[in-house]
Amino acid sequence: MDLKDLLKDKDKYLDKEVSICGWIRNHRDQKTFGFIDFSDGTCQTHLQVVYDEKLSNFEEVKKLLVGCAIKVTGKIIKSKGNQDIEMQAESIELLGNCPEDYPIQPKRHTREFLREQAYLRPRTNLFQAVFRVRSIAAYAIHKYFQENGYVYFHAPLITSSDCEGAGEMFQVTTIPLDKIKGDVDYSKDFFGKMTNLTVSGQLEAETFALSYKKTYTFGPTFRAENSNTKTHASEFWMIEPEIAFCDLEGDMDIMESMLKYVVKYVLDNAKEEMEFFDKFVENGLIDKLNKLLNSHFTRIDHKDVIKILKEAPVKWEFEPEYGEDIAKEHEKYITEYFNGPVFIKNWPKDIKAFYMKLNPDNETVAAVDLEVPGAGELMGGSQREEDYDKLVSRMQELGMSREGLEWYLNLRRYGGCVHSGFGMGFERLLIYLTGVDNIRDVIPYPRCPKTCDY
Repeated sequence: MDLKDLLKDKDKYLDKEVSICGWIRNHRDQKTFGFIDFSDGTCQTHLQVVYDEKLSNFEEVKKLLVGCAIKVTGKIIKSKGNQDIEMQAESIELLGNCPEDYPIQPKRHTREFLREQAYLRPRTNLFQAVFRVRSIAAYAIHKYFQENGYVYFHAPLITSSDCEGAGEMFQVTTIPLDKIKGDVDYSKDFFGKMTNLTVSGQLEAETFALSYKKTYTFGPTFRAENSNTKTHASEFWMIEPEIAFCDLEGDMDIMESMLKYVVKYVLDNAKEEMEFFDKFVENGLIDKLNKLLNSHFTRIDHKDVIKILKEAPVKWEFEPEYGEDIAKEHEKYITEYFNGPVFIKNWPKDIKAFYMKLNPDNETVAAVDLEVPGAGELMGGSQREEDYDKLVSRMQELGMSREGLEWYLNLRRYGGCVHSGFGMGFERLLIYLTGVDNIRDVIPYPRCPKTCDY
């Protein structure tokens, strides 16, 4: 049986014989008895297994090392120690041996060391909690959208379009590297044109939103940005809903609703893990998340945020300016100023993407970023430009070619309508949920500059 099920209904199993399979996390053997710290990976809690010389293979069991896979059969009894229950072993069978050089010993390991042992780090308390919460949060995201009538859309990972226009994309080619010199004739390449790994599924998702009304993508995206910060990775997962007949105000309603749903689901369904994070990673984490659930989400224009920042009695490292982006220090101040999450909307058009709806002032676009206390920007979205001529004009203004994006423009000609959407980096959400502050520690196998192991 699973340890999780046993602990969930432990009174039912008191004085009963059960069998469980798992791994040795720690082993303290004495002359005539021993204690095994047992885990099977189904929950955060470990079970103490007590054995003595009555075991037929007592001497062999005493030699078992940390990391060994075992099957234990025994009686569940009240614990004489700190735990509620323990198991008095009647038999212990070795299922998989483990040598003395096993890297994950029962001692404190740095996160940097564990990144080098990424294939083993889920066996530690911290990463077992992190990746279980990752699984639960992913389920909550799907659950929210499915319960609200969204169609799950699988965006292509290989694309010929650049959604963000940043140009920092990984190229996909079958042309040998030694043949790539000067101008390349991509007509002879596998797809007959230059192709890349996607930076976003948004453009393709819009096609489904204008067919199904509500759709969402949830999958990997890629950036070839040479950045080694705690919040950047070359491969990460994105949640990107797109909604037809929805303006910017409706977009913000959905952003708030989805975030609160996922946070509450994780708090309700990962209690052990969240208590672990609160105690050992970020003190006050649970209070922070509960406060978000009960918070009013302020909505304010970018220009008004800049005004507040300029008038603040603070000496900024980066001086806030109209028409420019805001820095981390500004994000922190503005959430503290409003004592809660803040939607910053109607951004200067020159710092936002081409597809965003131009406002009547011709200077700003109907874009929004959600800033949350303790994390800064968590989501970004916009109302998409539904006017064909205005979108073409904006692309010309930016010097963008229409080649390859005719299909996207045609969405505005073939029954186009007001529509909006947003994106949220899944790992950024996990950093916020767990308090683990490095993106490399909330994704199983991080892909970063000079890092592509396993």
